[in-house]
Amino acid sequence: MPLPVPRSFSVQWGSESVLVSNVDPGLPSPATDADLATVATAGRNNPAALLPEAAWQAIARATTSPDAVAVQLRPTAADPTGLLMVENVDGATLRSVVTRVHLSELLPGIQPRTGMEVMEIPDPQVQGVTDGGRPCASVRYRYQDLDHLRNHVWQTLHGTLSLNSYGPSILARKVTRNLITHPVEITFEDGTEPFHALVVRDGITRLASAWEVLAGPDAEAADVAQLAVDSLFGKTAAASGPGGEPLERRLAAGREKWRRRLREEFAREIAAPEPGPRAAQIAQTYVVPAQIAVGAEGHPGHLLAAEDIFDDAIRSVLASVHVEFKQWDTAAQNVEVATRALKRVIQLGESLVPRDDLQTIYGLAVGRIPVEELPRVFDEEPAPPGTALWRAVYLVHSLTRPELLEPLKDQAKAIKGGKRMGLKGFAELLGPLIDLPWRAYKKHVTKQARNAWNNGGVLTSDVIQEWEPRPTDDFTTLVGPAMAGDIDARCTLAVAGGVALIADKLLTRNVGSALMAAKEKGGVPFRADVNQVIEDLSQEHNEAGLWTLALAAERFRGDSLPENAVTMRQLVHKQRTGGAAGAAGVPYAHFKVDLLAADRIERDDDGVPVLLHQWDVVWVSNPERARKAHPPRPALLPPPRPASGDGAPGTAPDAEGAEGTRGTQPSGAPEAGAAGGPGPDLRPASRRAADYRQVLKANVTAARDALDQLLLLDPEVGGHTPVVPQSTLDVLLDQLVSLQADVENLRRKTARADDPAAEQDADEEAVEAGV
Repeated sequence: MPLPVPRSFSVQWGSESVLVSNVDPGLPSPATDADLATVATAGRNNPAALLPEAAWQAIARATTSPDAVAVQLRPTAADPTGLLMVENVDGATLRSVVTRVHLSELLPGIQPRTGMEVMEIPDPQVQGVTDGGRPCASVRYRYQDLDHLRNHVWQTLHGTLSLNSYGPSILARKVTRNLITHPVEITFEDGTEPFHALVVRDGITRLASAWEVLAGPDAEAADVAQLAVDSLFGKTAAASGPGGEPLERRLAAGREKWRRRLREEFAREIAAPEPGPRAAQIAQTYVVPAQIAVGAEGHPGHLLAAEDIFDDAIRSVLASVHVEFKQWDTAAQNVEVATRALKRVIQLGESLVPRDDLQTIYGLAVGRIPVEELPRVFDEEPAPPGTALWRAVYLVHSLTRPELLEPLKDQAKAIKGGKRMGLKGFAELLGPLIDLPWRAYKKHVTKQARNAWNNGGVLTSDVIQEWEPRPTDDFTTLVGPAMAGDIDARCTLAVAGGVALIADKLLTRNVGSALMAAKEKGGVPFRADVNQVIEDLSQEHNEAGLWTLALAAERFRGDSLPENAVTMRQLVHKQRTGGAAGAAGVPYAHFKVDLLAADRIERDDDGVPVLLHQWDVVWVSNPERARKAHPPRPALLPPPRPASGDGAPGTAPDAEGAEGTRGTQPSGAPEAGAAGGPGPDLRPASRRAADYRQVLKANVTAARDALDQLLLLDPEVGGHTPVVPQSTLDVLLDQLVSLQADVENLRRKTARADDPAAEQDADEEAVEAGV
C-alpha cells in the first residue's frame, strides 16, 4: 500500500510566518460499530487489562486505529499479556496501549499543577474503581452536575493557556509526544446519568495548545476554552434524545457530527492550489498521539487499598517527570510530595499507625472524604463537628504524630532528593493540604497563608508531641482547661486558632518590612516565626493568647474572608464579582481580646467591637518582648503657661502606653501625641523630621531589597507572565522619578545651607537660566 504524500507549506500565524510540515492529505474516517466491537473484545480477552465495558467503548471511539489497538491487546504465544507497554512504578505495574486519538475525545484530567491552585470551580471528587477486588485502570470523577463538568473543563483549559502555550510549535509539527491518558467514569451528584471518557493526566498544556491552534491565532484563551467545551459536550447535550437515548451516546454523536463538519471543511481547504491556514490548523490538531492505560497490577506485599493502586501508579508516573525534571509550582509539588510520602508509608507497612487509620488520613488529605463525613470517620465521643476547621485539626494531629512524623519526613526527603527536612520544611508540605476546603473562598490571601506555613505554620513544640484533639462546639470552653494545664485543650486551640489566623491573614510570615508597616496594614511589633508566635499564644499562663486563639477558631468561616483579612479594595472587588463573602451574607470579622469584658471582646467608647490586627496577635503572644521593642513614650510637657491664680504650675500628663491607652490630661492642657499616635504631635519639628528620615531610609532599603528579589526571581518566573506587569512598572517609575526629584531638591537645599559658595553658585545658575 503506497504511503500518502504529505504536504508542506507556510501559513501566517499572528505576526509570524510558520512553515507547516507533514500535512496529511486526508483525515481519518469515523469508526464503525465493528471497529468498536473489535477493540472491546480484544480488551476483555487480555488477562492483564481490566476495564468496564463502557471504558473499552470510550477507547474504541477515541482511537483512529482500532485494529492497531486490538493487535496490542491480543495475547501471543510469547507473551500472554499481549504487546502492551509496561511501566513499573512504586507498588504497581501499569500496562498501556499506544495509539493516535481524536482531539475531541479527550478531557483534561486532574493534575497537581491544576488541581492544587486556587480555582473558582472545585475539582470533582475522585474515587478508584475495582472489579472483583482487582484494581481497574480507571477512576471515577464525581461532579455536582453537567454545568460543573463544563465549567471545570473550561477553567482547566483557560488557566493552562494563561500560563503557557505551544501553539506555533504544534501548528508546525503537530503534537509529537504521547499524552498520558486513561478512561474515567464521569458521575454526577444531581442524578444525571454517568458516562465514560478519556482524560489526559500528563500533557494538558499540549492538549490546550492543540485547541488553541484549532481556534486560530486571534482567539483569546477564553474563546479557546469555550470552543473545546462546545465541541466536547455540545450546547444541547443535556436534553434527552429520541427514545431516551443515553447521554453517553448523545455526546458521542454530537462529537462525531462536529468532526464530520471539520472533515468537510478540511477537504475544501486542502484542495486549493495554495492551502490556507485553516487547512493546517485542522490537519495538525485533528488527532494527537496518546498512551492509554488499560491495566494496573499491585505488587505483592503492597498495602494500598485496591481502589488506590491505579491512581497512585499514574501519579507516580507524573511525579517522576514534574517533581524531578519539568517541575510544577511549589504548592503543587508540596501536595504531590506529601500525599505520595503518605502512600509510601502505607505501602511499606512499617508504621506503628494501623493501615485502616492511614487510609482514612490519606482520604482526608486528598479530599476523598468530605468534611461532612468527619463525625462518622472519627467515631468517638464526643464526635468532632463536620467543619473544615475541625478537618484541619484532625489532619494536622494525624500527620504530626511522633510515630508517623519521622517516617513521613524520611519518605518526603527521598521523593524530593534532599538530605534533611526540618519542621518548617514539613509544615510547608501541609499548607496546600490544609486549605483545600476554603482555598477558592479565601483566594485573595492564599499566597500569604502558604508563606506562613512555610514559616512553621502551627507546628509548635507541643503540637508534634503526644496529645489528642478535644472536640467541642464552642472553642472558648477549652480556655479554662488549657489554663489549668490540659495539653489536649492547649494543642487543640493552638492548631484550630492558628489555622484560622493563618487562613485569614492575621498571622503571616514575619518579614523585615512588616516592622515598618502600620498596624492597620499588617505591621508587627517584632519579628518571630509563625509557629513560635502560636506556641507563645498557646502557653497555659497566657490567658489573652489562649482567648485570641479560641475566639479566632470560634469565629472562623470557610466560605468567606473576614473584614480585617484584606484591604477594602479587595473586599469591594470581591463583592462586585459575586465572591464568597457576598454569597454567604455579611463578611465576618475577628476581634481584639479584652479579658475584663464578659464576652472577652474589646469595644471602643461607642460599644463597637475593635477589629483584630496582626500587630495585636503578635503583641499578645509575648507582651514583654513587645514592650521592649516599643517602650512607652513619656508625654511631652506642654509649653509654659501663665501662672494660675494660686501660682501653681499645670500638671504634666501621664505617660502614653505602648498599646495606645492615654493618661489623663489636666484641664486645659493641650493633648500631646507621639509620632503616629493619637492627637497632634507637639514635639519640635526637628524631632519629628528625625523619625520620618528613618522611615524614608528603611522604606528605600526595603524597596531595594524587593527589587533585588524580583530580579533574582525573573529567570525562574519565565516568559509566561512578567515578574512585574508593565502597568505596575510604569506607575513605579513615575513614583521613583518624583521621589528622586524631591530627594535631589532636598540635597541641593542642604548643600546650599552648609556651603555659602554653593548657594551663590546655585543663585548664579538660576540667573543664567532666567529663573
